Amino acid sequence: MYNSRMTPFEPSPAAAALPVPRRPRRAKARGALISWLAARIVEHLRALALAPGAHITEQALADHFRVSRTPVRMALASLAETGAVEHRPNRGYFVAQPPASLSELDVAPEEDDKLYYRIAEDRLADRIPARVVESELVRKYRVSRARMAAVLSRMAHEGWLERLPGHGWAFQPMLDSVKAYEDGYRFRALIEPAALRHPGFHLPKEAIERCRAIQRDLLLHNERYTDAEVFAIGSAFHETLVGGSGNPFLMDAIRRVNSLRRLLEYRAKRNRGKIAGQFREHLALLDLVEAGKLEKAARLMEKHLDVARKTKAALVARTQAR
Repeated sequence: MYNSRMTPFEPSPAAAALPVPRRPRRAKARGALISWLAARIVEHLRALALAPGAHITEQALADHFRVSRTPVRMALASLAETGAVEHRPNRGYFVAQPPASLSELDVAPEEDDKLYYRIAEDRLADRIPARVVESELVRKYRVSRARMAAVLSRMAHEGWLERLPGHGWAFQPMLDSVKAYEDGYRFRALIEPAALRHPGFHLPKEAIERCRAIQRDLLLHNERYTDAEVFAIGSAFHETLVGGSGNPFLMDAIRRVNSLRRLLEYRAKRNRGKIAGQFREHLALLDLVEAGKLEKAARLMEKHLDVARKTKAALVARTQAR
């Protein structure tokens, strides 16, 4: 995720280092990591709405994903083969396709999504403990160690799983009830409008355009996006607006609540028809911010979050009741 005060590839504080594959399975595990990383780079470029010709640096991506430059270099090479990016000798890599078309390219299919969501659901239902060992998960879900390592790496990067020193993994605290989910939205309804009313609020034009491009693409091509992608884009949108306040305490607060609500949010996003209006409101918010109508934007944000709370809480409750 990013905000308007961060460089495009600055890592989120919630990001965790990717685990090093075990030596006996190094080649196989590395292949899974490269595929996972290539898919994440594509998502990242789309979220930033970078235009064709934009320069991509290995070091910036390595910093963002908290990995070394070697897997980034390999992932970029695989993306160059698909046409997503272009390699220019002695100059590095550049975006080759418009961001909206990147998801259509044949790059690292999301074959692990089912496993990812299954683990998420099992954790919400307390069918797996807060602390786990990779080998136990491999046996429970009957998948290869390489595939499990890639999924756990994804969770760690997203900030809801942490590698323990020496051995094992720990799931981070999450909102796990409808009431807690609603309370999270009520908290956001306090801090996000306050950010828009903050003295000196400013959102650069390029940040507004970047957000606008991705929200428009969500409206036009909603089916292209996974639940995780929609969540990441929505969180980045709200964090970008809060970032315009320049207040680090507000930024810490919004990042924290976004991290806590992730798993229940996936459930709410399974009915995209119910939440499409939120993308239109995001565009309306951007228009108001661009026009300098910050009080109107703050009032719209209050309404936006109140409606989202009621709509999504009902969807989450319905899913839990099944």
